[in-house]
Amino acid sequence: MAIPLASLRRSLLAALCAAVLIPAATADDAAIRKNIGERLPQFPKIDEIRKTPIAGLYEVRVGTELFYSDEQGNHLIEGQMIDTKTRANLTEERIAKLTAIDFASLPLKDALVWKQGTGERKLVVFADPNCGYCKKFERDLQQVKDVTVYTFLYPILGPDSTEKSRDIWCAKDNMQAWRGWMIEGTPPQRAIGQCDTSALTRNVGLGRKHRVTGTPALVFEDGKRVPGALPAEQLEKQLAASRKAG
Repeated sequence: MAIPLASLRRSLLAALCAAVLIPAATADDAAIRKNIGERLPQFPKIDEIRKTPIAGLYEVRVGTELFYSDEQGNHLIEGQMIDTKTRANLTEERIAKLTAIDFASLPLKDALVWKQGTGERKLVVFADPNCGYCKKFERDLQQVKDVTVYTFLYPILGPDSTEKSRDIWCAKDNMQAWRGWMIEGTPPQRAIGQCDTSALTRNVGLGRKHRVTGTPALVFEDGKRVPGALPAEQLEKQLAASRKAG
């Protein structure tokens, strides 16, 4: 039986509308999630799928980790995406945005604070008292001019780190206790009696919230986050750049 022309037109119009309302990316998103989930059951939950500048290649985000996939999830790539025209590392730039921390939102009252010179530039450091790299970075920081440093005690290396953090935080002059231990190697006096250490608990929660998995971890005024210590020259450049951007 022949299909009436008007009915055929309505069917075609409905199909075209559906194609407009459901972007191809939606279908690709579903296919990627389905195939990766079925074929790699141990793969973590996918938080987001986005198109990349490369046709047919998609960014697959798990937390702050990035992978890349074709539109069907048949291949999964882990690595860096470089723009050869600008020489920009697109993967690093994306991760920097994902891991950025709103400096103004940080609970600075829970940090140890010291200032050098005008203190006009600001830096946050997550540090464990038993972290060797943190000790070296603390010594290097003493040479930096015009900076205010906020140190969040972040005891993640073991029980002794928790004890030392408590002893430092509860000291009569906790900044002196911190510097004495980190720079001079003088162990802090054991804390005796009542001391409110809730700030240390909050610091651990804060670090976990922002997925700080190692120390030192640096946060600059413009929200830029750097995992690990920076050489003095690079630190100086980033402080200046972040101050200007902030």
